[in-house]
Amino acid sequence: MKFGKLSQIGLVSVGSLLAATAFTACQTLTVDFLYVATTLQSPGQIEVYEVNSESGALRQIPTSPFPSGGRKPVAETVSPDFLNFYAANNQDNNIVQSGIGTDGKLYSQSTINTPGTFPVGLAMNTAGTYLYVIDTLQPVAGCTLDNPCPGLVAGYAVTPSKSNSSTTGSISGSLGQVCGSSSCTQGTPVSNANGLGYEPLQLSANDSTVLTPTGVTVSANGNYLYVTAYSASNQGYLFSFSVGSDGGLTPIPSGQTYSFKGTATALTPLPVGSELSAMTTDANNQYLYVTDQINNQVDTFSIASGAPSLISTAATGGQPTALTTFNNQFLYVTNSIDSTVTAYSIASGVLTKIGDFATGSQPIAVIIDPRNLGYLYTVNFLGSSLSGFKINQTSGALVNAQETPYASSAQPTAITGIPHTGTVAGGTLQ
Repeated sequence: MKFGKLSQIGLVSVGSLLAATAFTACQTLTVDFLYVATTLQSPGQIEVYEVNSESGALRQIPTSPFPSGGRKPVAETVSPDFLNFYAANNQDNNIVQSGIGTDGKLYSQSTINTPGTFPVGLAMNTAGTYLYVIDTLQPVAGCTLDNPCPGLVAGYAVTPSKSNSSTTGSISGSLGQVCGSSSCTQGTPVSNANGLGYEPLQLSANDSTVLTPTGVTVSANGNYLYVTAYSASNQGYLFSFSVGSDGGLTPIPSGQTYSFKGTATALTPLPVGSELSAMTTDANNQYLYVTDQINNQVDTFSIASGAPSLISTAATGGQPTALTTFNNQFLYVTNSIDSTVTAYSIASGVLTKIGDFATGSQPIAVIIDPRNLGYLYTVNFLGSSLSGFKINQTSGALVNAQETPYASSAQPTAITGIPHTGTVAGGTLQ
């Protein structure tokens, strides 16, 4: 069931986009742009902030905010070449692609509908060739929020930013583009091992037990994809997929069995904890970190072989919601009930707590500044703000950035960012 199908949003001409990107941020100390989704307005908004290299302070660019292209934007990502921004709008079941100007502005380019309904997560591989989305519900007849079914994961090929196609309707950075002799369309997902344009997130092929997806990530080498989900009984599950050269997904069975209708049946996902909420991988394809917001913990899995294997668990604060790593040395987890971020040191995937640091009310997303200068920002849902910190690169401890917190519109939900070419204090990057 589709609650709203948006046609392709208005395209800006190539000439206009190039002209707009000829301008740069006003201040040469701007080293990053951060993009924050807010959900109270309809349609949702994307607020754009400049990061000051000397202080870490944030300020919105003059033309911010920009429309998200739908209702309730809850997930974002950017292409590795920093030319395209993507937002998933939960209430309109779509993904909106925007071009990014060198001044940080967004220019809407294309819109596609997801295979199911209520998308909640996005992830792109580091090569920028495929983008993946998780939907809360599959496109099954009669499946609604009142009569739910399991979720799904789907992938889309990303049209190269320097595509040489001159076919009418070809859009650089668009998702699932298919071109005929005279025109192009967007929105066709890649085919997976099951022959469909999506992989169902089910305990086994014929088991319709409702599993709600919460997070998706791709390993740094692009070979594996992981999805977190949980059942109505608060049993957590971790799905693993191998990624083909065409972007298609093949499930990696957990190796466990369970009784389904009286028969021993292979269990597709790995049972883990309770309500899994978020995850991230390291840059060396070694470890996967997963938060559990009922058990208040973060689990570390070895993923060297692709299949996750639990190696350690560390306590978090109340209801962990998001996490990120810095230089593979430190890990940071936001705790929504405590309104804190917990810092950990990392040694072969094992986490040792450094301390807790106060944020605004109910942090639900976190990011390291894209130029990797050592600034960290949390998105505070109830606080309608962002909290900024400077990372001590020796100890991993956090100190408040200047002028923190930074006001946002009501109910911010997600954050992503790109580096900018501004001057870095001291003249060198760390």
